[in-house]
Amino acid sequence: MAGLLDTLPRITAARSRRCSSYDRGGGNTDCIRIAPGATVTLAEIAGAGVIRHLWFTFNHADPMHRRNLVLRMYWDGCAQPSVACPVGDFFGQGWGERYNYVALPVCAAPKDGNALVSYFPMPFARGARLELENQSAQACDACYYYIDYEECRPSDCADGRFHACWRRSLHQPAAGAQLEWGMGQHAFNVTDRYNHPIIDTRGRGHYVGVQYYVDSPTPLWYGEGDDMFFIDGEPWPPSLHGTGTEDYFNTAWGPKEQFAHLYFGAPRINAGQSDWFGRTHVYRFHLEDPIRFEKSLRGSIEVGHANCLQSDTVTVAYWYQTPCAPVPLLPPVAQRQNMPALGVHELQRWRGAFNELHGKAVWGHEDWPPAIKRALERRFFKKSLGSARARGAAARELAAQQRMLRRRVKRSL
Repeated sequence: MAGLLDTLPRITAARSRRCSSYDRGGGNTDCIRIAPGATVTLAEIAGAGVIRHLWFTFNHADPMHRRNLVLRMYWDGCAQPSVACPVGDFFGQGWGERYNYVALPVCAAPKDGNALVSYFPMPFARGARLELENQSAQACDACYYYIDYEECRPSDCADGRFHACWRRSLHQPAAGAQLEWGMGQHAFNVTDRYNHPIIDTRGRGHYVGVQYYVDSPTPLWYGEGDDMFFIDGEPWPPSLHGTGTEDYFNTAWGPKEQFAHLYFGAPRINAGQSDWFGRTHVYRFHLEDPIRFEKSLRGSIEVGHANCLQSDTVTVAYWYQTPCAPVPLLPPVAQRQNMPALGVHELQRWRGAFNELHGKAVWGHEDWPPAIKRALERRFFKKSLGSARARGAAARELAAQQRMLRRRVKRSL
């Protein structure tokens, strides 16, 4: 079995190269300035090679510059980018914030996550171009960067091309109301139609990881949402169906502690917030278990069981494939800004609305008024999310699972 360091002794014919922001005049102004609305080409590389290392840091007056600076990458002369992502989210920094973050392919290093680093290998055979666009209304006074790559033979660059895409969902409950964790009946979900999308691509390749940033406006647990990956256009049920959000990210009973592993972790948690209010960032890299596809891959995740909750969910998916595929266009900069934080004044307004529903002042621990509770439960219990074909397939899967469990019980007796 090969180890991470096994290739270090190998001597190759590749030649090391670098594009950086160093002062061409020999001075110490080792950065570039990017005007508001401007796009700069950081690297334009001819021929074949592999990008091995990226490093960035910025001096920018805009507190949201990490969401407003957009990184794009183009391979092999393609007109459309295979990477289009706000620079902070790409490197594991959500909501325009700065915090330390450790993983093997990408990280944000001290001081306070100011250094953005990638070790994703990014091969190309007929050229590469990396751009950075400043979509802020303020100038980026200083952009410092390294782009380290190797020149090599085209035959050494036949691997899949690196892709990354940013997706955001201001998620609304699929059944039209929010219930979770003992607050009523649930819908039965046998479709990914209402899920938050992570990846949807056509070609041949493998998916290698995701950043998951969630801002929850409710204390209810969003982590009952299952991951689903449909390979090569298959119908329900998908080849990969998970059991919950925290399970997919290799944690258990919720990400309430900061944790860092080379392949997964929770670098940013909703510290000081009640239950699941507020912002949480978790990540997972499939470096040992990539999800492989021959024709297409569609991956997504529920927000709460059967998509029963609201959230502001952002993901950055990473994968390799051939041929190059354009990634979705980013929404306008105004649609990438954070949702307002919720606090005590909002809580008091909710209490006022709850009192109105009861027609009197209540403490707050009471259940819904009976008529409203019955209406909500009817809506959830009767709404089965998915086509008749998918519901039939789910029923067959459930019957097969029950037969398997009965056989196990008989063997144990």
